[in-house]
Amino acid sequence: MSKNAKIAAGGVAVGLLLLIWLPWWAALLIVLGVPAAAYLTLDPSQRRRLRRVTRKELGR
Repeated sequence: MSKNAKIAAGGVAVGLLLLIWLPWWAALLIVLGVPAAAYLTLDPSQRRRLRRVTRKELGR
């Protein structure tokens, strides 16, 4: 199992646990809010680099 697959599986597990322990709307806010907050903490140059890399991978 690759590193990215392990991270994705862990994210799914955490998401399911949040849905069990919290109301669905709170779990949704956490699942969507954490990546958005992480993106907003990047410098503008890091955001450009991230967008460039993801576009290159989509073009494969």
